[in-house]
Amino acid sequence: MKLKKLSLRTRIFLAMILLVLLASILISTVAIYQYKEERQDYHKERLKRKEENIQTHLKRVLNGRQNSWEIKTENIPLIYKEEIYNVADIHKLQINLYDLEGGLLISSKAELQINAAPKCLDAEVLNAISNTAEHRFVDKHRENGETFQSSYTYLTDQKSKPLAILNLPYLEKDDFLSKELEEFLRRIAYAYMFILFMAIGIAFLLSKYITKSLKTISDKINTTRLEKRNEKIEVNDTSEEISTLVNSYNSMIDELEESAVQLARSEREQAWREMAKQVAHEIKNPLTPMRLTVQNFQRKFDSNDENIHSKLDEYSKTLIQQIDTMSSIASAFSNFAKMPAQQSETLNVVKIVKLALDIFNEDYIFFTAEAEEIIAKFDRTQLIRVVTNLVKNAIQAMPENQTPKIVINVGTVNDDVVVTVADNGSGVSEENKDKVFEPKFTTKTSGMGLGLAMVKNIMETYKGTIKFKSEKDKGTTFTVTFPKE
Repeated sequence: MKLKKLSLRTRIFLAMILLVLLASILISTVAIYQYKEERQDYHKERLKRKEENIQTHLKRVLNGRQNSWEIKTENIPLIYKEEIYNVADIHKLQINLYDLEGGLLISSKAELQINAAPKCLDAEVLNAISNTAEHRFVDKHRENGETFQSSYTYLTDQKSKPLAILNLPYLEKDDFLSKELEEFLRRIAYAYMFILFMAIGIAFLLSKYITKSLKTISDKINTTRLEKRNEKIEVNDTSEEISTLVNSYNSMIDELEESAVQLARSEREQAWREMAKQVAHEIKNPLTPMRLTVQNFQRKFDSNDENIHSKLDEYSKTLIQQIDTMSSIASAFSNFAKMPAQQSETLNVVKIVKLALDIFNEDYIFFTAEAEEIIAKFDRTQLIRVVTNLVKNAIQAMPENQTPKIVINVGTVNDDVVVTVADNGSGVSEENKDKVFEPKFTTKTSGMGLGLAMVKNIMETYKGTIKFKSEKDKGTTFTVTFPKE
């Protein structure tokens, strides 16, 4: 899991370093194994050469004594009484001669105290010498931390008749080979230290080069947004894989822009459809009573009726009232569709809110403020529209069987101005809380449901917010917050 969290650059860097270390370990292991194999072969061949040379030397001595002694096993100690020491000294090896039954005849151990010669050979040694084609046996064992080899072979006369058993104890001295191995490993260590430092530098540069293009692609992907125009990636001198990834990203950007254009077009078309349906619905409402009024007047019109003037006045008032309703509908949709102009001016929020409340004559509307003067930058007209819509919304939320009360408060929190409009009306049900700021949503029998949507639109334009808290049948509090500057 931790390896997965490492960056690609770090993994490339570590992989190259690990590769160098593994190569050095592998070569060192192979070198040590090769040393052991060569050491065994060296000692094996050296003992064999020593054995052949000593046998040749002993046979020459034997041939030179033919005139003095009878060549037989019993005379071996007399034949080699003096010469065995000279031969052992020349070849730097202890020599033991046994009879064919395994009893010790003579030994050079007095001169070379390397290994004590046993008085009698084991039956295993005798059987191995007599039953093998080479008539030779090599025993290998460790003693006091050192490795010894001991070869056994026949010493024969001129007619190849066995006279005695030649035993050569041999100590495997590895001083020279060990020094050679240490020197080789030391040189390998120096070479790989140099290679390691080079690998660190190359791995750093290579990983940086490889991940540079990936970092560019990653940064571009992180900044990719559907709602804005995204730039394509232009990376030169990259590998085929990176070029393929860049081309795929650029193709995705083209498709994303096309999709964004189609989505925006679809959203605009959908918004216009919804707006057209809402406008048609709202205009249709006053047209129906207008049509009925005209039809009723046409059916009952009598020029000789003495009340014709009063009926005409009533008919005219009805039409004018419905025309005013249609005009207010058109104005409301026009105001909602038009973005508020950001004409910020320094004003006293307390004074402007009081001015907005002057059009309301209800005695249950109360105004409070933390101070007589709270200065902020805002558009005077838009602030009046915000307060007016919130208060109207509160008035319309009042049930008929309850004593109404609406409290408007102006205060500050840190560097923000806070305006609250609280009522004790019917409140907002849980299922409608998510729809309060949606255009055309309303729970009233009259109105178009654009007031709160328009307020939210204004506040977002001036980097402010509007929130509300509501309890069913207990009331609602709307809170408008916007910065002073």
